[in-house]
Amino acid sequence: MKSDMSTIVKTVTDFLFGFIIIFGIYIIIHGHLTPGGGFQGGAVVASGFALLFVAFARTFLDKKPQQLYGLFESVGLLIFISLAFLGIYRTFFYNFLANSGGLFGMKITQGINPGYFNTAGVVPLMNMAVGFEVACGLSLIVYLLYRGVIEEGEDGE
Repeated sequence: MKSDMSTIVKTVTDFLFGFIIIFGIYIIIHGHLTPGGGFQGGAVVASGFALLFVAFARTFLDKKPQQLYGLFESVGLLIFISLAFLGIYRTFFYNFLANSGGLFGMKITQGINPGYFNTAGVVPLMNMAVGFEVACGLSLIVYLLYRGVIEEGEDGE
């Protein structure tokens, strides 16, 4: 197996990984207020994991996390579909939490919306589910591609 990256790459990865994950989560959570959302934030989170795969190849290639990523991807998709079916008494994907007064259903006043987080109803929850699913799915794809490149390199040497 190829050796791991240099100490500089590992140190920078250790420093940046948390910031990349936090930024991806920010994009996911605020997707109904700003440009972005579940898919874009999930892609940012997956890029953080891609950085980990490249910097710490030996650690991740020995653990073989594809079953875990596949399970988490399925859970994210199941949450998304469940939220879509919860409003089926009116219509598929009905925003049943909007204006309900609960955690995500703050009443929206007339006029300009100042961008309160908890006014979108079920939309932030769906963004979170999509972000989780996309992050796990893209991380799985990157992991499998990287593992294939490493194994191909070993066979060719």
